[in-house]
Amino acid sequence: MTTRTSFLLVLALALAVQAAPSAGAPVADTVADSCNAIRDFVDYAFCAAALRSSGPGASTADRHAHLLVAADLAAARGTSARDAATAMARDERDPGARDGLEACGILYGATSVPALQFMRGYAAARAWDRARSLLSLTGQAGIGCEAALAGAPAAKGRMAAANREFDQLTTMATALLNRVDHVG
Repeated sequence: MTTRTSFLLVLALALAVQAAPSAGAPVADTVADSCNAIRDFVDYAFCAAALRSSGPGASTADRHAHLLVAADLAAARGTSARDAATAMARDERDPGARDGLEACGILYGATSVPALQFMRGYAAARAWDRARSLLSLTGQAGIGCEAALAGAPAAKGRMAAANREFDQLTTMATALLNRVDHVG
């Protein structure tokens, strides 16, 4: 090996070591960044807890990945809300409450959950316009379910937590979609 080659090799190694993060260097918390970016729309603590629930990689994932996680969480919550509403409707004796609960099941199962799943697919492919075209449908179930149960306070109370969590998750997915880098 020549002196020049040895010098270049040592220089390259020194630059690589200097550029590499040290073991004690703080790592940027991307969950905090994503949740701060949408805190005008979604409670920061809720956002952070939801994103961190996806696993240890959440704190280093990019905003695009956080969007996909939020859409998955919202779709899963919508599916469980649909199943709960459908089960409650089967056992409900009050016809008005039963109709409202059946409407909730339909709203979750036929509008919001499929719209979230399609939106997630388009967002994964970075087809932003197509993903945004579904936003008007994604959150309808929580709002519509609450309205369908307006005359049935007991049933409305049983669905309140599911509707609220679904609304927060869909708002989170919507806000992240609106904040994600459209170029990349």
